[in-house]
Amino acid sequence: MNTNLAYASRAHKSAEDERDICDADFFDAKKIRALQKRMKSIEELQELSEVFKVLSDPTRLKIVLALTEYELCVCDLANYLNVTKSAVSHQLRLLRTMRLVKFRRDGKMTYYSLDDHHITSLLKQATEHIEERR
Repeated sequence: MNTNLAYASRAHKSAEDERDICDADFFDAKKIRALQKRMKSIEELQELSEVFKVLSDPTRLKIVLALTEYELCVCDLANYLNVTKSAVSHQLRLLRTMRLVKFRRDGKMTYYSLDDHHITSLLKQATEHIEERR
């Protein structure tokens, strides 16, 4: 028997137990210790969660996807989304707070782009994940 495995007995099984869970309560203590050493801090996990939360809004996701293609001004985005400039600005502020987008001024115009290549990679991976299931 693997000495890295620990055992905890189950008092009883309920009728709801499914085949997608283990029938016994064994765990690999060595793997668990290694995972615990590498686990992100609560603060890092919270920040990661916030990134996904911001991206979970369809309007913000459309903005980010549009910015994977072009640098766009607020007017461009408002026209593309068929919403007011004020509504776009609000969404962009949230995206900026999470460092997903950045802006630059050019005279009276404010242009937005993705903050860095990681966002494009994240969206590409998520899109590939969805498309492979079709």
